[in-house]
Amino acid sequence: MSDPGIAAGAVFDQMAASYDRDFTGSLIGRAQRNAVWNVLLKTFRAKDNILELNCGTGEDAFFLASQGISVFACDASQQMIARAEQRLALTSPSTPVVFCHLPTERMGELSLSRRFDGVFSNFSGLNCIEDLNPVAATLAKLVKPGDRLLFCFSTRICLAEISYYLLRGQPTKAFRRCKGHTEAHLNGSALPIFYPTVRAIRRSFAPHFQLRSRMGVGVAIPPSYLEPWANRHPQIFRALCRLEDVLAHLPLFRTTGDHILLCLERVDA
Repeated sequence: MSDPGIAAGAVFDQMAASYDRDFTGSLIGRAQRNAVWNVLLKTFRAKDNILELNCGTGEDAFFLASQGISVFACDASQQMIARAEQRLALTSPSTPVVFCHLPTERMGELSLSRRFDGVFSNFSGLNCIEDLNPVAATLAKLVKPGDRLLFCFSTRICLAEISYYLLRGQPTKAFRRCKGHTEAHLNGSALPIFYPTVRAIRRSFAPHFQLRSRMGVGVAIPPSYLEPWANRHPQIFRALCRLEDVLAHLPLFRTTGDHILLCLERVDA
C-alpha cells in the first residue's frame, strides 16, 4: 500500500459501518456539519454541478442534492462508497448524485472535458494528503475562473483539544497537531495526518486559486471525541453552539477551533 490514497481508503473501510452512528448522527457531528452547510448554501446554488472529495457515506452529497445541486462524489474508501450507494438506492433524490470510488490523489483520471461549478471537501479528508500542490493543479483544470472551492481542514492548533488533554495530564496528545503532522491510529491501523497552516494552503493553491474567506468550525463546539460529555451536559452544549456563531468569525479564534473552513476562488493565472 505505497499509494497514500489506497492506504487511507483501507483505513476508512474499517470505519464505514459505524461512521454514521459515531459521527454523522452525533450531537457534535451534527452541530459542526450544520455550520458547514450554512456556508455551503451561500457558496453554491441550485443547478450547479459540484465535485465532492472525500464524501464518506454521502451525507453532504444528499444535502446538496436536496438543494437542487447535482454532485459527483468521490472517496478513497470503497466501503464508504458502498454505504453511500446503499443510501442512494433508498432515497432516490430528484437531483443527480453519482458516487465514485476514487482517491483525491487520482482526480487527474477524470476526463478533462468534464467541468464542475465548484469543489467541496468536508471534515479533514484533505488532511490525509501531504502535498496539496498536485491536487490544486488538477482541480484548476476541472473548474473555470470564478468557481469556488470549499474545504474544511483540521487545524494545526485546536485550543479545546490542547486544554482537554492538558487537564488529563497528556501533553503529548495535547500538542500532537502543533508540529504539523502526526500518526492517527484508527481501528488498529496507522494513518499519517497532516496539519497545514492557512498560509501553506494558500501557497499550494496559488496561482490558480485565491483565498476569499475563512471560518472556524468547532471553535466553541468541542471535538467529536467529547460526544459523551456533550450528551451529559445538553444545556452547556447548546450554549456553546450559540457561542460558536460568534467566535467562528473572529480572527483570533477562527484558526484555533477543531476545523477551519476555507473558500478559494479560481482565478486567471
